[in-house]
Amino acid sequence: MLCAGGSAVRWVGRLRGGPLSTAEDYLRAAFHFTAMGGDCFYCAASLDIQKVLCDNHVPVVAHVGLIPSYITWTGWRAVGKTATEARAVWDHVKQLEAIGCFGAELEVVPDRLGAFLSKNTPMIMLGMGAGPGADAQYLFAEDVLGCTDGHKPRHAKTYRNFAADYARLQTERVAAFREFIADVQSGGYPQPQHNVTMKDEDFDAFRTDLRLD
Repeated sequence: MLCAGGSAVRWVGRLRGGPLSTAEDYLRAAFHFTAMGGDCFYCAASLDIQKVLCDNHVPVVAHVGLIPSYITWTGWRAVGKTATEARAVWDHVKQLEAIGCFGAELEVVPDRLGAFLSKNTPMIMLGMGAGPGADAQYLFAEDVLGCTDGHKPRHAKTYRNFAADYARLQTERVAAFREFIADVQSGGYPQPQHNVTMKDEDFDAFRTDLRLD
């Protein structure tokens, strides 16, 4: 994540659901990763879990706008395009402020709303598809590097075409293994230079020890 001036945000750990379900689970994970050098932690869990982290002095980066873990209710779309939704996003930001979060990922909201929220909260707003008015800009490495050739989100910008490189490497990978199989089947591998040698006298002594001669 980069700010407009080029300064980088410090190491951010990600506390996700799955093995983490209770506030104690999240807290234990946060303390574990703090000991490993984590500066702060992304957490999109419920407000009560986020509050437990904040109450225990764990720096929390929350999530507002399009929240992937909430898409059952929103779907994969921009959030905050209507006055009602914009107010809901605003209220969420204020709730996060109240419990002590110091930042939030602001994902796929209108650029005007993203700028307004960023100017009217003490939290650091890390924008992804939230326009240039966010405090910092955030993109997935897969989007920056062009790792896939399928659907790309509107906010994604690709700087390289790794998908073409991966496709080329896959073609080369398959060809190499086919050549290896053909080499083994034809007797082209292994050749003498690939083998471990043994002196005749040692092999003969081995056979004598087994009483084969």
